Amino acid sequence: MNFKYCLRFAVLSLVFASFAVPLDAQQTKETPPPPSEPRSVEIPTVEEVKLINGLTIVIVSKRDLPLVTVSLLIRGGAGLENASHAGLANLTADMLTKGTDLRNATQIAQEMEFLGASFSTGADWNGSFANVSVMRDKLPKAMAIMADSVIRPTFPADELNLLKKQRIDNLKVQLKQPGPVWNYVASRYTYGEHSNEGTPESIERIRTRDLETFHYANYHPKNAVLIFAGDITKEEGIRYGRLFFGGWKSPAKGAESKELIARMDLAPPRPTEAIKNILVIDLPDSGQAAVGVANRVVDGRVAYVHSDEMADDEDPKIVSGEYYFPAIVLNSILGGGYSARLNQEIRIKRGLSYGARSSFDWRSGYSNFNAFTQTKNESAGEVAELIGAEVEKLSKANISESELVPRKSVVTGSFGRGLQTNNGLAARVRDLYVFGLQPGHLNSYVSDVEKVTGLQIRKFAAENLLGGDLIIVGDAKLFLDDLTKRFPNRTIEVIKASNLDLNSSDLRSSRGR
Repeated sequence: MNFKYCLRFAVLSLVFASFAVPLDAQQTKETPPPPSEPRSVEIPTVEEVKLINGLTIVIVSKRDLPLVTVSLLIRGGAGLENASHAGLANLTADMLTKGTDLRNATQIAQEMEFLGASFSTGADWNGSFANVSVMRDKLPKAMAIMADSVIRPTFPADELNLLKKQRIDNLKVQLKQPGPVWNYVASRYTYGEHSNEGTPESIERIRTRDLETFHYANYHPKNAVLIFAGDITKEEGIRYGRLFFGGWKSPAKGAESKELIARMDLAPPRPTEAIKNILVIDLPDSGQAAVGVANRVVDGRVAYVHSDEMADDEDPKIVSGEYYFPAIVLNSILGGGYSARLNQEIRIKRGLSYGARSSFDWRSGYSNFNAFTQTKNESAGEVAELIGAEVEKLSKANISESELVPRKSVVTGSFGRGLQTNNGLAARVRDLYVFGLQPGHLNSYVSDVEKVTGLQIRKFAAENLLGGDLIIVGDAKLFLDDLTKRFPNRTIEVIKASNLDLNSSDLRSSRGR
């Protein structure tokens, strides 16, 4: 028999043999092994020195590769800008790379590229930053450019106008899409904040003098932390800090940034259901609907401990917030990955979305929570019901150890992986200094996660996650009737997207009233 026909016969035999296997045998799946004990995480020593000008220098030596990341934290972000100028902190940070007295934007980019360095700047709600990653032997030259950009930016008008135009064009595109609109609406409607990125109107309003004022008030050594992570010694870090930032001066008294510590004093009656208010933003002809539950959590990243022995003018001790670790484990259970509950219910079991997630956006004295996904317009009501049910379940049902243990492992595993790179290590340290926490908190992170109990998570959910706002952005004519049936006896507020005023806390523009 020809070899070719022999081979074909053998292949067909194997195919038919597979069909001969009983169906129940084909569907049999092995039970996955239980998660192993959490691995210990090696935390490098964090050393801190303060210069005469008030700059805090932090050195984390990690000598396995000849690479160094330098991260400069400024304790001033979007939380310090006026809502009428939303986006100012981001614009100020991004304009640092656009020119100084010594270099223009092209020269800064070319010199960093020649060194093989990456140079980035940015800002979020809690702070601003400038990051440089470079080979060890090129560090002094890279830091010279970084210091020049941070300390002596000129904010050239042509570069600012170009950046503003790019931001405004980008925002106009984003605000035609349900996901970004959802985020903007939640910021205003639920969290009582403005967006970090600003709006087309607020960006247009920003002038060079606004950047200069924000920079003068916030970018100074008493308000900054310079973090070295990687192949560098303590002595080298101090020397480079003094060399490039030692002459940096703080502004005159009274011009410094506002106090970042604030606790939201919110004590409404405790609800018993996940969803209290329902808001629909009607975005006709949108390809999908953005669906999410948003809530303000009355507990922040940190807590402030007073003692009777403290003097009246002495600052309280700052410790990690009571609910921080229960919250991050809860988030892992609810929406922190592919195997989390939201993704299981919405994507895996029903195929209603490509993915569903939840998150906490931490502030000093409070946090913004959301559970969110996107789906086809016709299934928006069903997905809304599923999200509400999963949030509510956390507050009323016990969490089994078989679920709790692996979800803790996800949290600690992510933490450990983040410490393997210089950028990740610097980011972890930077996050602690944003909130005034000591770097020693890195050492207790894994044990703090492991101590979290199912009862703590249930208590946190009952006290903080119920009574949220259900917000849906999409083509309302395709889901409003179904939404009304699923949430009977509820008032559903509908606002046309064309009438949204994202510069106002009530969301409705004058023409929409």
